[in-house]
Amino acid sequence: MPTVSIGRDRLFQALGRTYTEEEFEDLCFKFGIELDDVTTEKAIIRKEKHLDEEEPSEDEEVIYKIEVPANRYDLLCLEGLAQALRIFNGLESIPTYSMASISKDSMLKMHVKSETSKIRPYVVCAVLRGVTFDEARYNSFIDLQDRLHQNICRRRTLVAIGTHDLDTIEGPFTYEALPPPEINFVPLKQTNFFRADELMEFYKSDLKLKKFLHIIESSPIFPAIYDRNRTVLSLPPIINGAHSAITLKTKNVFIECTATDLTKANIVLNTVVTMFSVYCQNKFEVEPVEVIYPDGKSYICPDLSLYQMVVPLSYITTVVGVSLPAHEVAGLLNKMQLHVENSVLEENQTKFTISVPPTRSDILHPCDVAEDVAIAYGYNEIPKIKLPSLKPQSLNQFSELLRAEIAMVGYTEVLTWILCSYKENFTMLNRKDDNSTAAINGNPRSADFEVVRTSLLPGILKTVGHNKDHPKPIKIFEVGDVVLLNETKDVGASNRRHLAALYCGATSGFELIHGLVDRIMEVTGTPFVSPGDNTGYYIQRSDEPEFLPGRQASIIYKGNQIGTFGIVHPQVLDNFDIPDPCSFVEVNIESFL
Repeated sequence: MPTVSIGRDRLFQALGRTYTEEEFEDLCFKFGIELDDVTTEKAIIRKEKHLDEEEPSEDEEVIYKIEVPANRYDLLCLEGLAQALRIFNGLESIPTYSMASISKDSMLKMHVKSETSKIRPYVVCAVLRGVTFDEARYNSFIDLQDRLHQNICRRRTLVAIGTHDLDTIEGPFTYEALPPPEINFVPLKQTNFFRADELMEFYKSDLKLKKFLHIIESSPIFPAIYDRNRTVLSLPPIINGAHSAITLKTKNVFIECTATDLTKANIVLNTVVTMFSVYCQNKFEVEPVEVIYPDGKSYICPDLSLYQMVVPLSYITTVVGVSLPAHEVAGLLNKMQLHVENSVLEENQTKFTISVPPTRSDILHPCDVAEDVAIAYGYNEIPKIKLPSLKPQSLNQFSELLRAEIAMVGYTEVLTWILCSYKENFTMLNRKDDNSTAAINGNPRSADFEVVRTSLLPGILKTVGHNKDHPKPIKIFEVGDVVLLNETKDVGASNRRHLAALYCGATSGFELIHGLVDRIMEVTGTPFVSPGDNTGYYIQRSDEPEFLPGRQASIIYKGNQIGTFGIVHPQVLDNFDIPDPCSFVEVNIESFL
């Protein structure tokens, strides 16, 4: 999850009170975020330069590093975080964002040229009027753009944000795509003119910008935004122009977001304007811009309308696991910036009409509403109950009991891949594929995942092969599923739960594996009987290719073979690069149920 660094004193000032570190940690936990670290600006710099840590001086600003959910873009800056926490604490009401009342003819226009469809087809825009910046607000404005670029914008591949001093440029604007040599301007923080193709070479040595060049570098045309006087505002997604750069004296901000994903572009634009419209002369008011596409269609953006969602009270209380009255649920939702306009009784159940503000783009489904109710109510306040549906299956219970018994005998459990290579499943075990046993992966990602294992033996032998320098003896076991082809099943295959154990040491340890077989039968209450008696188990000679001839046996349980044990064949051990003798047992434990 993203981590936001915010000055403690500015945050406390915005929250209207001071907190101890413990109190603030508790507030963060209740709201569903986490205070990840407490540091200072100088400490961060020292850490980046790998310098020795020093005791912070009293004049150093304390920085809170706060971990926020990845889909809460409104929490990526101090303004959004402070506003959310104030609403959560009941110190502030949910703000109402509005569009400036201007006619369509008076709106700024952004004309989109048809060539842009070949590289970055979408653009959305807005204006913030009468903004008052100071150094802290300015830095927060820039930081929010950087965090959005790293997060929802996917390093500018999906969306790129450009912000400009509107008083230095003149509309209407055009969004074009031109050959690189035809784009010529002074980029941000530079004093000389560059052609766009020259900029690609120039920024290859820039630590920050070089990682974005690949997005458009190989394209025959580059996107560019011009104003009425053919002044370049930006070369998205690389750099803005120096002419329209924002300063602390900027009062009117023009914001444009070019994108390959229109939905994410709208989310990004809404996030920027809602967070910083708080500093506008008319608080929470945004001036719209008309975007006109080549086909003649036009759109007014940003869209700050409320998204309506109808959610039954019964759904919320069922998901949360607490029976709550309607008025309490409405209050909890208000704490999370979700306004409940009314609750109506339909078909004997209460339903809420919930207004989702433009800051909460993460609310997509009623389950998101239920999650917010749970957060506001407090996860620690929700009683713990054991659901009837969570009753474990008998096979899983039996598997756990066997794991405990074998661990007490001195074996260590391992967990191996259920997929293996074709060679490991057959050739390396001296087995032949009869084309009726193994489920083959039709399009494997790599040669290591070609077949669904038909035995636990390959995984266990690979484990020993990779740990052959481990002190001997090695005693390991696994309880897991294998898959065998089965035409009677609708999917053509079935899972079988197997138990396998291996002993590796100076001697083969055949007698120890035999003893483990007897112990398994003893704890399952299965008596040893004479061959032919179907009331218990007995062993008889077997001839499996993975075992040494004459040093192996089949396990017969109630007349059916359920497993095999023996000394692993030296050729098989050599295939897995194991220098020491090993004995192995594998049993189908479903047979006991």
